Amino acid sequence: MRFRPTLLAALTLLVCGAVCAARSQSAGFVGTKGRELVAPDGTTLFLKGINLGNWLVPEGYMFKFDSAASPRQIGEVIAELVGPEEAEAFWKEYRACYISRDDIRLIGRLGFNSVRIPFNFRVLTPEDQPGVWRKEGFALLDSVIAWCREENIGVVLDMHCAPGGQTGDNIDDSWGYAWLFESPAAQQRTADVWKTIAARYARETTVIGYDLMNEPIPHFYDTKRLNPLLEPLYRKIVAAIREVDQQHLVFLGGAQWDTNFDVFGPPFDARAVYTFHRYWSDTTESVIRDFLNFRERYGVPIWMGESGENTDAWIGSFRRLLEKEGIGWCFWPYKKMDARSCPVTFDRPPFWAEIVRFANLPRATFGELRRVRPDIAHVRTALRGFLDNCRTGQCRVNEGYLRALGMKEIPAHVR
Repeated sequence: MRFRPTLLAALTLLVCGAVCAARSQSAGFVGTKGRELVAPDGTTLFLKGINLGNWLVPEGYMFKFDSAASPRQIGEVIAELVGPEEAEAFWKEYRACYISRDDIRLIGRLGFNSVRIPFNFRVLTPEDQPGVWRKEGFALLDSVIAWCREENIGVVLDMHCAPGGQTGDNIDDSWGYAWLFESPAAQQRTADVWKTIAARYARETTVIGYDLMNEPIPHFYDTKRLNPLLEPLYRKIVAAIREVDQQHLVFLGGAQWDTNFDVFGPPFDARAVYTFHRYWSDTTESVIRDFLNFRERYGVPIWMGESGENTDAWIGSFRRLLEKEGIGWCFWPYKKMDARSCPVTFDRPPFWAEIVRFANLPRATFGELRRVRPDIAHVRTALRGFLDNCRTGQCRVNEGYLRALGMKEIPAHVR
């Protein structure tokens, strides 16, 4: 019996499709199927994650600072306190101990299946040297991804601070305005950084995907002009990524702090996931209705990439709402000093109040700087204490917060 050419072609395509699907599945990457994320074995994947905030993007409020809010400002405070050499040594040890293998092991023990890793692009490349790459920065990502692989925890890489700045606020370590959208060079560099990241991790199945830009375009200026520029920039970045990596998901956050999906047209990438953030709102269905409508309209997955900084009761209520609607989540943050609104906390060290006072006082002139600088012995004790206290073995878990997230309970002191 001879097949007709059209039938033979159809069977060939069917077989090839099955082979390609098998290859995709065996490759081990997380994928999408309609509104859902799909694990490598073909089952629905529901993300229950935590953000590794304050590690590669230090934030002033987590140091209890008010005036020094951005990574650059915090770095200035430490350098003014102990000088550039000791400051460099502090930050090197900070990056080694604030998030370690023990932290990732604890995150797995608590029951989380994913982490989101906010990073400053400057960790990977000097701001003033395009095309130059920091080996030590990529080594940090390599290490945490390897630890997550050991614990079967998925990783979302999040560019919290983009070239030029996507918010103009402290969270992107920029210069007071969303200059990214004013600069073709900064946009190209953002695409280049992501392309370099994607090329490095193209075969890494522990990485779920890439959150391209955290909370772009705030609500307080030029939204009508800037909002239409967001999706074209996403298209540019995704095109650069797809030159070297066709497998990983891309997470696209809405404008106005990842809350406005009206800036998006129909999905332009088959592996796109749309991510939103919600803080300090009601916990009723109405607060996420716009995102649900977008999911229903286009049949794409949505993901809650940040929320938290609230009471245990609020956390529990919002988490249950998300799960009722089938929305995976990633709360913020994993660890903070002297706090209850996070899974893990640690004590303030001795003399930390003097560090806070210095950070918050005016230091606009060298005379002011000399007048308000604390005793150097107290400063060194405080910084040493911070590094010692933030290590996993010195931390304790907030059991009420973990219960609110539906996570496992373990002894309060982590040893």
